[in-house]
Amino acid sequence: MQAALKVDELSKTYTSGSRSLTVLDDINISIEPGESVAIVGPSGSGKTTLLGLCAGLDKPSTGSVHLYDSMLNDLSEDERAEIRNKHVGFIFQNFQLIPTLTALENVMIPLELQGMKQAESIATDLLERVGLKDRLDHYPSQLSGGEQQRVSLARAFSNSPKILFADEPTGNLDEDTSQSVEDLIFALNQEKGTTLIIVTHDMELANKTNRIIQLKGGKVVADRKPE
Repeated sequence: MQAALKVDELSKTYTSGSRSLTVLDDINISIEPGESVAIVGPSGSGKTTLLGLCAGLDKPSTGSVHLYDSMLNDLSEDERAEIRNKHVGFIFQNFQLIPTLTALENVMIPLELQGMKQAESIATDLLERVGLKDRLDHYPSQLSGGEQQRVSLARAFSNSPKILFADEPTGNLDEDTSQSVEDLIFALNQEKGTTLIIVTHDMELANKTNRIIQLKGGKVVADRKPE
């Protein structure tokens, strides 16, 4: 079976003047299609950098990233963007909704980029699925944090991604709201058969995945089943 994501000898070093800082050092990971994986570790351990490299948002200093059958290192910025539009969904801690668009319009964007004829009906169905049937025409500023994250969740699943990257998806939410957003992430993930990779500080959330990869000082220090 082909891996959904394969990372080989991946390193990332940032250089400023004569100083260099290695954020990730010789990372090797293989993730199967449909797996759910949490990446955990203290602040500054390289979690978000790793997520960005895996999603092709940035290029590694050394090593390679294969996303399904694409070797991201070999691709131009435009080609990597095309792969993200087709196959990748994102959920961010700070929602990253476009403030001048309604909930419905925010979810329609990835579909319209792909030229989908039924963009509006797909987006409407997804927003209903995440419990926002009555909020389609609301702008982000008119929605609570939990509602905004549900919109971003609907947007993330709108292009039926093969792989979903979630960076601290409940980091800005209170406990009850976090719980309902987590439940939705896992329910939609299972429904769609998506590969799920979550960066989180929250061990309770991490323990809901199939597998936990722990980073420390830019290295993988543990790769285990949840407790």
